[in-house]
Amino acid sequence: MWDWLNMVGLRKKIKREIIANAESLEVRVAIMEDGRLEECAIERPTEERIVGSIYKGRIQNLEDGLQAAFVDIGLKKNAFIHYWDMIPEDAARLEAEEGVAANRPRRKKTQPGEMAKQFPPGSEIVVQVTKGPIGTKGPRVTANLSVPGRYLVMMPGSKLKGVSRKIEDGKERDRLKKILSRLPIPSSIGLIIRTSAEGARAASFARDLRGLLDIWQKIEDGIKNNSAPCCLYHEPDLVERIVRDSLTDDIDRIIIDSRESFDRIRDLTGRISRRAKNRVKLYAGATPIFEHFDVEQQLESAFHRKVWLKSGGYLIFDETEALVAIDVNTGRHKGSKTQEESILQVNLEAAEEVARQLRLRNIGGLVVIDFIDMKGRKNQTAVYRKLREALQKDKARTNVLPISQLGLVEMTRQRMEASLRATNYADCPYCHGRGKVLSNLSMSVQIQRRIREVIKRYPHRGEMPLRISVNPMIMERLRSEDEQVLIDLEKKSGTHLTFVSDSNLHIEDFRIQHGQTGEVLYEDQD
Repeated sequence: MWDWLNMVGLRKKIKREIIANAESLEVRVAIMEDGRLEECAIERPTEERIVGSIYKGRIQNLEDGLQAAFVDIGLKKNAFIHYWDMIPEDAARLEAEEGVAANRPRRKKTQPGEMAKQFPPGSEIVVQVTKGPIGTKGPRVTANLSVPGRYLVMMPGSKLKGVSRKIEDGKERDRLKKILSRLPIPSSIGLIIRTSAEGARAASFARDLRGLLDIWQKIEDGIKNNSAPCCLYHEPDLVERIVRDSLTDDIDRIIIDSRESFDRIRDLTGRISRRAKNRVKLYAGATPIFEHFDVEQQLESAFHRKVWLKSGGYLIFDETEALVAIDVNTGRHKGSKTQEESILQVNLEAAEEVARQLRLRNIGGLVVIDFIDMKGRKNQTAVYRKLREALQKDKARTNVLPISQLGLVEMTRQRMEASLRATNYADCPYCHGRGKVLSNLSMSVQIQRRIREVIKRYPHRGEMPLRISVNPMIMERLRSEDEQVLIDLEKKSGTHLTFVSDSNLHIEDFRIQHGQTGEVLYEDQD
């Protein structure tokens, strides 16, 4: 029966909502599907977001070995740009979020000194930030500019005109191409029709184009009149971007807990359509909005190392500097007749959850997924296809390789900003991000080693008494398990040892002092 209902288009509609929490120090926006958190973005007004912003910069130096240049755009760190991104090309723009299908040419390697002729140090260049500064790295920029509107993406300096390949309906594509051909587009401007344009009226495109051309006029004025380095265009704030990029016909409502943001977004959506304006609601409840809509609890899982699956299996996430490793485990799963069926079920569920977690955590770069080993090639293919299907919901570009002979999936996900974890957490001042501390036994060994070192270093002082200050947890280990070892050390060295418990010392810190003068002979403190 349900198969028949699906065939006639009576499939249950998914309820999609945008929940916005706007506070003075932080703005958070969540996208929910049937009460399940699918995406979340966080922005802090005190931390300037520069991805998408356009700058007039100045070339600082060229590195032929890296095939790249460093550009001063007015920030603390110079921006990094590849040689092949310094000269605008239509093909390079095909990497835009809406992606128009076409073949991209190979990146041409330039000869030493070739780029210096076009862009000598000190020359000016207009660039757009594609990736914000992360850790010790400065921002990544490109000379291929693109400014997104509600229905269109404007690409100054391009001749490209097209429709997003994500719009698959043939009739709709033809309709949109006709609309595009009738728009008064300057010859120096390229346009891509976005997926959100599906079903939109022709008048909406003309209005959107006028807004984009106004933005470009202001950018051109800045290029002519302002000296480098300077910012020519800033992307809108988080709430406005979410409405611009995510407010499609399948969004049932937008709920905002800030009167100021509510009025602004109502005005913004009202320009799109009256029906869209009526979907914006103000939340005035006493319970924080993210708690009321069960976002907070679900968001918390994005910070956990272990993520449980409904089947009883679980995922383990480990973020490193080089890559993110995800391990899939069967856990408590006992639902199938055979082991191979159980493994397939957990892996299929894991594939969907991995795609969701990558979006939630905003993980970028290289990702390695260790699925549970499957014997059948058919099952491996099914899991690989499920992962690719689940990743189609992701706005970030992804590239996934088939399951390797070692049972691993290697993939990349576009990284534009720091992950959710990096945004919300700082390294622990005790373990410095390791997540572990030395064991009590290891500390006992290290303390004894340093005592011997101190005794050998000051042999002329004779039977020098030593006072050793340690953390209370280490003191317990020394008393209960290593007492005899320390007595033997005293006898062999002819030195009297006094151990003192100091709760102010970290578990990995200790201090060795002269027992009479108090002179510090050795101190291990970070």
